[in-house]
Amino acid sequence: MVSGLPKLLREIRACRICEAHLEPRPVIHASAKAGICIVAQAPGIRVHETGISFNDPSGDRLRDWMGIGREVFYDADLVAIIGMGFCFPGYSEGGGDLPPRKECAEAWQEKLFAVLPSFKLTLLVGSYAFDWHLKDRTKGGVTETVKAWREYAPRIIPLPHPSWRNNAWLAKNPWFASELLPYLRSRVTRTLKQA
Repeated sequence: MVSGLPKLLREIRACRICEAHLEPRPVIHASAKAGICIVAQAPGIRVHETGISFNDPSGDRLRDWMGIGREVFYDADLVAIIGMGFCFPGYSEGGGDLPPRKECAEAWQEKLFAVLPSFKLTLLVGSYAFDWHLKDRTKGGVTETVKAWREYAPRIIPLPHPSWRNNAWLAKNPWFASELLPYLRSRVTRTLKQA
């Protein structure tokens, strides 16, 4: 049902469901042609300010993990970038980003994935994406789910969030860099060649 995608993208970009809780500025990058989909948490403040997904050091790390540059990453005909929340949710008292607003996913995820193309590769970034898109197939926490990546591959690859806050996680889990990342880069390269 890709024919309804442009209309739905306009509706999402005009969404004001959470206006009582945050400053709305929905950010989404998608097209009917993309072969790769990235489903992440929610925009950070720099994304909110620029309207460009992963326009921050987390994005630099994610692009490195995928083995692609900005020109490919931001080509919506190649890569769709979708949050579990489309707006910056604000900061917690501890200074971290708040979780994505639940009403956003409830309002849009099913409708959106009903009209998006069948992606050749979907990268689920972080626990919010795992919980919604893998539902009862998660393995518990982030570590267990990412460690079980072979069970979801080749169409789905779960990833931790590429934030600097996960540097300690990356150091404790060297298999991520030695086993998963080479596979991820290979899958991304093959998928892009099929575009």
